[in-house]
Amino acid sequence: MKYGLFFFLFFPSILFAQKIDHLVSYRDISSERYFRFNYENDYFAATDENYTQGYNFELALQVFEKNPINHLFIIPKDTHRTYGLAIEHIGYTPNHYERPNIQFGDRPFAAAIMLKSFVVSTDTIKNSQWIGALSLGIIGPGAFGEEMQVGIHNATGNKEPLGWRHQIKNDVVFNYQLGYEKQLLRWDDWFSLQAQTRMQLGTLFTNASIGFNTTLGWVDSPFSKGTRRFQLYFYANPMANVVGYDGTLQGGLFNKSSPYTIASRDIERLTAQLDYGLILKTRTLYFEFSRSLITREISTLGSAGWGGVKFGFTF
Repeated sequence: MKYGLFFFLFFPSILFAQKIDHLVSYRDISSERYFRFNYENDYFAATDENYTQGYNFELALQVFEKNPINHLFIIPKDTHRTYGLAIEHIGYTPNHYERPNIQFGDRPFAAAIMLKSFVVSTDTIKNSQWIGALSLGIIGPGAFGEEMQVGIHNATGNKEPLGWRHQIKNDVVFNYQLGYEKQLLRWDDWFSLQAQTRMQLGTLFTNASIGFNTTLGWVDSPFSKGTRRFQLYFYANPMANVVGYDGTLQGGLFNKSSPYTIASRDIERLTAQLDYGLILKTRTLYFEFSRSLITREISTLGSAGWGGVKFGFTF
């Protein structure tokens, strides 16, 4: 618990929101060996702008315990550990993505691809959980965001995106993430409430978040590693966010040649995000439908939304 107290005391005002948060407790898969595919798209919110798409291929195996990167994370003793790797891709576009000119006052085109190493440490006695992750990759044309969106739009008959020539230029992605959750309340296998905080530091995102998440339905506690054969539950996850640096808006930390970026003064430093959805689990399968809402991220834009689907299996 001393680690948790340290985190809440020294990082209460460093807050952030993130896309594809596959390490939060209500998305726990009770196995040391699993695969999961996470996909998000603003199509589920009937838009095609802002955070336009993201996907994540996630693999957990005990052999990843030997990964030397794990020494960078907080891993308390006497905890159950899940070790994994993930490939993650995210893409952003302005509202009028079909226009060839820069859309001043709107979000720039941006895409990033990363290899992520992660560890989830669950304390079944103190009903708490630590997560650590390190992402290495690239933001810019090397992340093939243009090729992906153009291919999807051509296949579905949508307008062709023409503004990718103005996207954020190539730069390195090096991001470190640290998170902590503590269960505050649980009523049998029907309801639970957890406090949650995250911190992220790096060349792509420097920010953090604080809030809580809750589940309602037929659900095992992720802090007890239960063995219920069938789980079906609703979750809600409101967070308060403060943004330090956002490379998808402000450009890479080292390469300053991007044709269009958002000035620091126009970044909204305080935002709020709500994630909610429905999860179905069996002993071997995982299915989820999610929706997310976030307040405006730059001063000239409004709020945004997206949705997602996730499926996985143990082996």
